[in-house]
Formats: sequence, structure tokens, C-alpha cells
Amino acid sequence: MEYTTPAAVAWGGDTPAHNSALRRVGHWLLVGTAVLASGCGQLDARRHISAHEPVTTMNRPVVRPVRSISSFSDSLSCMDHMLRAAELPTTLISSKQFPDFSGRVPVAVKDMVVTSLSQMSHLSNAFRYVDYEVDIARQDTVQNLTTILLNNNQMQLQRPALYVSGAIAFVDQNVASQRKTVGASSDRVDLGYSNSNSATVVALEVHLGDFRTRTIIPGLDSANEVVIGGAGEGLDLAGRIGNNYGVRFNVGRDYAMGTGGALRTLVDLAMIELVGKWARVPYWQCLMLDQTNPNFQRQMRDWFNESGTSGQLRLVRSSLISRGYLSSSQGDLGANHPEMRSALARFQADTGVVVTGVIDFPTYEAALRDFVALGPEGALTRIGWSNTGHLTTAAAEPIPAATVPWSIDLQIENPQPAGMRPAFSEGDQIFLSATVSRTSHLYCYYVDTAGAVTRLLPNALQLNTLVSANQAVRIPDWMSANPGFILDAGKPGTEGAICMATAEDAMPKLSAELQGPALTPVKDVQGIPGLQQRFQQALGADGYVAQIMRWSVVGRKAPADSNGAN
Repeated sequence: MEYTTPAAVAWGGDTPAHNSALRRVGHWLLVGTAVLASGCGQLDARRHISAHEPVTTMNRPVVRPVRSISSFSDSLSCMDHMLRAAELPTTLISSKQFPDFSGRVPVAVKDMVVTSLSQMSHLSNAFRYVDYEVDIARQDTVQNLTTILLNNNQMQLQRPALYVSGAIAFVDQNVASQRKTVGASSDRVDLGYSNSNSATVVALEVHLGDFRTRTIIPGLDSANEVVIGGAGEGLDLAGRIGNNYGVRFNVGRDYAMGTGGALRTLVDLAMIELVGKWARVPYWQCLMLDQTNPNFQRQMRDWFNESGTSGQLRLVRSSLISRGYLSSSQGDLGANHPEMRSALARFQADTGVVVTGVIDFPTYEAALRDFVALGPEGALTRIGWSNTGHLTTAAAEPIPAATVPWSIDLQIENPQPAGMRPAFSEGDQIFLSATVSRTSHLYCYYVDTAGAVTRLLPNALQLNTLVSANQAVRIPDWMSANPGFILDAGKPGTEGAICMATAEDAMPKLSAELQGPALTPVKDVQGIPGLQQRFQQALGADGYVAQIMRWSVVGRKAPADSNGAN
């Protein structure tokens, strides 16, 4: 049987052998088509199990997520401490959407603003963000429920005092662009090299406004620009073999800085400026940190690669010891030791690093940032990493320039005039907070005017005594729906509170009366001196640090009658 195919007609051979070959090709094409057609209805997905099985693994990232930070992340923490020292009352704040009329920076600037404000309020409680915005085009569950509850008078929306307004002012693309190309050619070889780079300017303008009057406050503004760039280089090589064959190679590498990271840097800088100007604190001190140097992380990355695995372990381990996450007796723990991984996890959680329990670059950078400073020539240098100030070997171990002092910062969080501690009226609620400079076990007690002692922390809802460094512990936790207890001012006189921090869990070493239930008077212990005496007997004079806070309580005035008499 002979077949005439379109290919045979199109190719039109004029010899019998050529036509015979074309007919054979056409024959097998028809046979293959028939086989595929007959098998379409019987294709079995089980034949592809081996190809499908690895898909759920292949679609996952191969690099761990890292915390989104900017050059001013440490500056935000600095501002948090500065606002706490200023003892500013908590302020309600909101913000508008930040439009981008260029359409070239698709980022959520408003959410970056919320994050910056939150990071400046961890210790100070300086700001609480009022999250309410009507967006008809993007209805969500929270917005719908809020609207229903407001309409039914079942929800009270607090009015913010301030709001943030701003926009991405402009994006000037490729303001500077350079290209270099060079090549050479011969009979057998062609060689070419190219190099290019470009720079784009992104600007952000932010203002602070008074919500009650919807007016922008003069002088409380920020206008900054950042340059993002990209570059690439490539090499072409071609060669010819004889007259009919050739080989060509092309290699290149490119990079492009992202607009998202650039905008986060601008937002953090703008919020530091606005908050600093509004609070009238020396915010520029937080902008002068060495970690704000744009080359900080790049230099740290170079040192990380130089250190090697053993060097990284020794460096980070020494930093954890200096901060209280490990004791000096744990200075030889391996990277996979359970206690080492637990200490790393707590440190990562406290410093905003994604918790992995292993030493990665973000952990390395967070642990050693206090041991880096600008040298006399303006370059980043390592401080205390070895006796000579240089990391000479992978086994070099950091010698902390100054071990973190061990102390407690006990504060009254009730709104009060700056520099003054008003007396509480009988029955007023009292709000305290305690912050330890090093990871410690924390025990807090209340002492009334008669000297009766009551343990506040730990209690039935806060059983864990271990608290992280530089993390404010609220007493009681007024941000929780169930704080566990309320601390009210008692009878007129002088009351107080005392918090003790220990390196290890002290409860098993304390006397029996101090191990009793929380929030009940402790028997046979009188006043703050008696409590300190019991801790000293159990732990020694150097086994704990303490901080005392006292305040006055006055009698509540009786309400005046209709004639104005009390």
C-alpha cells in the first residue's frame, strides 16, 4: 500500500529513491498519529507518579525567610528607649493611604508606617494605632463587622489624636546610566565585553496632622530621597571551526536593588523624624548609630563568610553569654546542643530575627552589632573581637568591650506630668512595668502601707519566670483581655513594689512562705527589707538584683453635696 503525504508533495523529489524515502516517512507519521489517537482515551495518570511525587518539595523555597529590616531598624529600637525615658503618655494615631502617582512602586507604605510605629512602642507604649478605614472597593470581614457594630451602637471607636499623611512624591528612573562595550574579532575568534549600570531616585514625603482639626502641623514633616540602582556585565566568546561549524559562549551577571527595601528605609527614617520632632526628643542621636551605615550589613556579611562555622559559633556564643542568655559555664556548648539551640531561639525571638535555633547570618549580625563601630577613618571596624582588635583566625573569640550591666527598670505607667510623680487616690488603679537588661528570672511583689507583702509575678496566669532582655513586662498586663489581677491603691500612706531578677530559677531555693500562692499576703514577711533579707539568705548578696518603686496614697475626697459642702 502506498501513501501520498503533504510532505511528499511539498518536497517533490524527482528520483524514485527519494520518493520512496518520503513515502516511508509519511507511513510512520500516520502510524504514530493512529497510535496516539487510539491511546488518548486510555492515558493513565499513574504512569507519571515518579514525575509528580517531588513536585510538593520542588515548589518550596530553598532559603529560610528572614525578617524584613532596614538600615534604621536599630534606630527604631533606640527611639523606643528614648520615648520611654521621656515618659510620654500613650497616644492614639492613625494614617492615610500613601498614593503612588507614578505607578512604579507597588508597595504597602501604610503597613510599613504601622510597623515602624509598633517598633517604637515595644517598651514605651508610646503609640497605639487606630485601625479603621472605609474602603468600599475592598470590603473585608473586620470592616463589615465594624460597620455593623458601629451602626448598632455596640462598638465605640476611639478617636486618634494624630494621623500620618504622605505620598510617594516621584520616581525618576534611570537618572544616571552608563554603558561600556568593547570587542575584538579575528578569522577564528570573536570576543566581546559589555558593562552597564543605572540609578533611579525614589522620593517619599510624610506629614503629621492633628486629627481633631484635620490640619497638618507646621514643621512636622519629612522629605527624603533614596537612590536604587542596578548593574550588569557580560562576556561573549565565539569561535569557528573550519568553514561550516562554530561555537558561541555567553555569560553575564546582573543585579537590581528592589524598591520595596528602599521604601522601608525611607518610611523608617520619616517616622523617626516625625515622632522625634513631635515628642521633642533628640532623635538625631538614634540616626547616628553605626548600624545605619549603608555598608554595615555588607561588611558584616564579609566577616560572616570569613569566620567559618567554628568561628561563627564562638563569636555568637560569647555574645549570648555577655547578654545573659547563656551562663559562663556553658561556654563550650556545640551548635546542636539543646541548651544552645534554646538560647539562640530566645535571642532570635527577642531581636526580631526569624526563630530557627541555628546560627545564620541574621542571627550573627544581631549578636555582633554591638561589637562594630566606626573607626577613626570612618570605616566599620570590629571592637573586642580579639586581643588585637582583628579576627585573625576562625577560632578567635570576641572579648566584650563592656558586659551588659545587670539591672531592672521599674516604672509607673500611669499618665503623669513629666518629671512628677503624683499621689494616687485610694482605690485608683496602678499600672507598672519592669524591664531587665539581661535575660533573667523575674519576681515582683507589692507592699501596702502596713508592710504586708503580696507576690504579683509569677502568678497562675504568668507561670513562667524567665523574661527576655529589654522586653517590658506589664504589671498587670493591661493589654490582655484577662490580666489576672488589678492593682489598686490601698489605704493612705506610702506603698511600693519591688522586683528581683535572678540568673536561675530562684523559687526552689526560697523559703516555704515565699513559695506560697500568688496574689495573697505572704506570711511572716514584713515590708521590703524583710523580703530582701529572705532573697539574700537564699541566693546571697550577689545572686540577684532588685529595683524598688514607692508612691504615695491619699484619701479620696467625699463628693460635695448640693450646697457645696463636703
